Amino acid sequence: MKRLALLLVATLITSGAYAASYQKSSSAAEEKTITLVTHDSFSISKSTLKSFTQKTKIRVRLLLLGDAAVALNQTILTKDQPLGDALYGIDNTFLSRGLSANLFIPYRSPALSTVGEEFKTGEDYRVTPIDYSDVCINFDKNWFADRNLTVPQTWNDLIEKKYKNLLVVENPATSSPGLAFVLATIKHFGDSQWRQYWKRLRKNGVQVTDGWESAYNGAFSAGAGNGDRPLVVSYASSPAAAVYYSDPQLDASPVGTMLDSCFRQTEYVGILRGTKHRAEAKKLVDFMLTRKFQEDIPLQMFVFPVRNDVELPPVFKNFAEVAPDPQAISSSRIEKNREKWIADWTETVLR
Repeated sequence: MKRLALLLVATLITSGAYAASYQKSSSAAEEKTITLVTHDSFSISKSTLKSFTQKTKIRVRLLLLGDAAVALNQTILTKDQPLGDALYGIDNTFLSRGLSANLFIPYRSPALSTVGEEFKTGEDYRVTPIDYSDVCINFDKNWFADRNLTVPQTWNDLIEKKYKNLLVVENPATSSPGLAFVLATIKHFGDSQWRQYWKRLRKNGVQVTDGWESAYNGAFSAGAGNGDRPLVVSYASSPAAAVYYSDPQLDASPVGTMLDSCFRQTEYVGILRGTKHRAEAKKLVDFMLTRKFQEDIPLQMFVFPVRNDVELPPVFKNFAEVAPDPQAISSSRIEKNREKWIADWTETVLR
């Protein structure tokens, strides 16, 4: 679940992305500036980045390039003349694409000792894990209660006639949660049946958007917009975000999660090959694993920190959920089949 507001929008570039940066300190003449390329849902407190600058004399410029999949594609297309010094937001669904493109230089951060083993890639330390979350189907509790309709509980419930025209998903070609959800269906139904399931979802009126923002805050009935779809592919932490942003603060979340539908997503940062600021980029990677940065993550981007010693905020403890048994597919299998799976999904759902 990603925070709705960005910290600071500064420069509009031709790709439609935004660049954000922070005020110079009085000692700016002594500072160096590095660029962190990321997706447009990245958010961290201004005070957190300011503390990094104060300690290291390194300013961080944010280059926001759309959804995580779009940001990765842009980074690959410009790798000979990199847009920045590091890329944050590449996740396990698209990681193999970035590794195959040879985007990153190896760096083993000393702070990795604080990270759970389940998040480490074993890929020669070319990327460093920063956060994780479970991509799942969320539902609008009030919508179902108002209509006295039972909330769907299983994959097969979603293709029942009574849930026709209720689900919105993201396109796996342009959205990382969209791809994660497709992978979940592949894992659950197997190679021989997953396309049949999507055919039935299509027949049952599934709506497809380009990215998470348009799905959750556009089409979802419990999002920030005026959507009419009470089922959406989002995150198991969405219920916490719904409470946190409510005014007045709610005692219970209006958003629920189908925990049987989840796929575990881990986000990484990597130092881009071709950077002219390798030492500074390494310091940024180290900083992203500090307690200060990791503790800021939950209420900024509504994902879980990978450090195993971080205290979660109360709203996260009370309302964010973690799937007990999320679907998982190895990165090697994703690398081998991802493009074919996306093409097959496109043929099945959009054509």
